[in-house]
Amino acid sequence: MHCKHPSRSFLLFIVAGALMMAACAPIAAPPVAEPNVSAVVAEAPVHSVKEGCISTFDPTIDYFPEKLTIEYSEGWAIEYFNHYKVITVLNPWRNAEERFQYVLVQCGTPIPEGYDNAQVVEVPIDSIITMSTTQLPHLVKLGRLDALIGHDDFAYVNTPEVRALIDAGKLIEVGGGADVNVELVLDANPDLVMTYGVGNPQWDAHPKLLEAGLKVALNSEYMETSPLGRVEWIKFTAAFLNEEAQATLVFREIADRYNAMSALAKTVEIRPTVFTGLLRGDAWSMPGGRSYVARYLEDAGAAYLWADDESTGSIPLDFETVFERAADADFWLNTGSWISRAEAAAADERYTQFRAYQTGAMYNNNARLNENGGNDYWEGGLANPDVVLADLIKIFHPELLPDHELVYYRKLD
Repeated sequence: MHCKHPSRSFLLFIVAGALMMAACAPIAAPPVAEPNVSAVVAEAPVHSVKEGCISTFDPTIDYFPEKLTIEYSEGWAIEYFNHYKVITVLNPWRNAEERFQYVLVQCGTPIPEGYDNAQVVEVPIDSIITMSTTQLPHLVKLGRLDALIGHDDFAYVNTPEVRALIDAGKLIEVGGGADVNVELVLDANPDLVMTYGVGNPQWDAHPKLLEAGLKVALNSEYMETSPLGRVEWIKFTAAFLNEEAQATLVFREIADRYNAMSALAKTVEIRPTVFTGLLRGDAWSMPGGRSYVARYLEDAGAAYLWADDESTGSIPLDFETVFERAADADFWLNTGSWISRAEAAAADERYTQFRAYQTGAMYNNNARLNENGGNDYWEGGLANPDVVLADLIKIFHPELLPDHELVYYRKLD
């Protein structure tokens, strides 16, 4: 059987028809590239941004993955949101009737609504002026001394790293309290001025600074009633720098050392009796039984003679009242500017009647003074309460810390 092949003309007819059909068919669109999602969607940060602004804002991203928790401080609170955090200073000064609130907004993100009475501060800040020496060790421990551009009064500064900056002419001195040089601060244009308040316009700097339009944060660490509560304000400073992780680490190490020594002191069987202070005019300011001084003495294994008092501040007493209770006390601490018992006798002959005077058991927290009388107890000491506690334990129970040498305290000659 033979197959019949198509003729040449028929093949040409088929090819021509196919070409005509192809010409009439719609042209297929070229493939479309998938959108580059990474170019338009911001990535969630693993760490908080330490400098600069974010370039792409995504409201679903948490820009503060490193957060603070407050363990001991009672004077402030912090709340975190995705791109801002809110700090509230609850007790800015004694008997204060107002609170201060700060909205810390990650730079590069929008300002949230609903905080009309709060100050808005973009974070992380790059520059700061401090108005208290107690704030200086915070910057050193956080590794952010580079942000410091000025301080209120250079004379009383003890922190070595800050003194080096002062000597090198790298800081400005802006004055303190109501005498603050607002024009100088404005020229410096800091991202933040950190100060404190006492509720008296003649002493407070913040009203003038706020009136000038500056960003001002009130640090009220001095209102805390425990040593660890005071040093925990390093976290307050850290929040403005987005240095939460470092602050948490630093504080944890201090608190662990402090609590370990306090636990050691609780094992003692005999707690020596202690009183503090001296007459100033007609009044003897004795720390209340709920004050930070009383907490130090309790944690160091001492029996504070006014521990039964419920005050968190100082109690004004007359000499006779103090002598009646403390005449036979084992130790006398925190005696103003004295460095010798002879100074006590010269100030008031009645001081020599105390048993602690007669036995020489008098210790003062002024072992580290600079050339202008600046006392590092109120600077480095507040930032290192574990070292202060070690000093006190060494005084009351030297056998517990045989290798410790006094740092902030000295025995009166």
